[in-house]
Amino acid sequence: MANLETTADISLPQLSLYRRGTNVLVTLMAASAVILVLLPLGAVFGYLIYKGIGSINLAFLTQTPKPVGEAGGGMANAIAGSALILLIASCIGVPVGIGGGIYLAEYGRNRFGNLIRFTADVLNGVPSIIVGIVAYGLVVLTQGHFSALAGGVALAIMMVPTITRATEEMLLLVPNTVREAALGLGVSRWRTTLSITLRTATSGIITGVMLAFARAAGETAPLLFTAFGNQYWNWNTSQPTAALPLQIFTYAISPFDEWHRQAWAGALILIVLIVLAVSAVRVAASRGMLKGAN
Repeated sequence: MANLETTADISLPQLSLYRRGTNVLVTLMAASAVILVLLPLGAVFGYLIYKGIGSINLAFLTQTPKPVGEAGGGMANAIAGSALILLIASCIGVPVGIGGGIYLAEYGRNRFGNLIRFTADVLNGVPSIIVGIVAYGLVVLTQGHFSALAGGVALAIMMVPTITRATEEMLLLVPNTVREAALGLGVSRWRTTLSITLRTATSGIITGVMLAFARAAGETAPLLFTAFGNQYWNWNTSQPTAALPLQIFTYAISPFDEWHRQAWAGALILIVLIVLAVSAVRVAASRGMLKGAN
């Protein structure tokens, strides 16, 4: 009992005024940095709402563009075209990017792995218009015409390096003890990678995929050389297809005030769709991980 009372009487030494002041100062600096990061995003989003919300209506979301001088019309075909092109890009870029990241993290400690890393880093810095020209040479000239498929290939090329490097970094954060435990239980290496290591890093990998998706969704230059654009509905992947970035670009450089207003509205719709897509994937992934944990 005496020992307990003695222990209870012992109190921790109080922090000095200097240390408390330093803690408050660093906390304020960190909070200020967060605010500085969020301010540009808030300013952009707020200005888009201010300029574009007045032109968004049912016709804008359900109709195709009207001819010059005719009021009304919308970007429904461009919204659908963007979804189609991004679907093609995701179907190509996501599996290739994740597969490349798995190879680099699990088997890529060699010269070939270093070559892939170097290529991915260089490709991340290549201007998007160069990617569009390459896709034009690879797909458009081969097909003999512009198409949604060519646009999807161009955006997939842009997505792959981001997803690859993000996947590699997330897999490297998984402790080796997790792999060793699975191997010790007799699980094969490939099964360990797919069922345990990859599942452990799912959250970070999804973040990388969504980052690449968001970047590709707003690109215009590659689509100028590949998808080219279309004023009508099109679900054929081998035909020119409208896309929101293309339609926004076309309207923004026009001399017509009505088209300028619709360009602002299209930009607002584009950023809202990106935010909704990223949020939906994050929520779905979180629920899937929770169910798996249970």
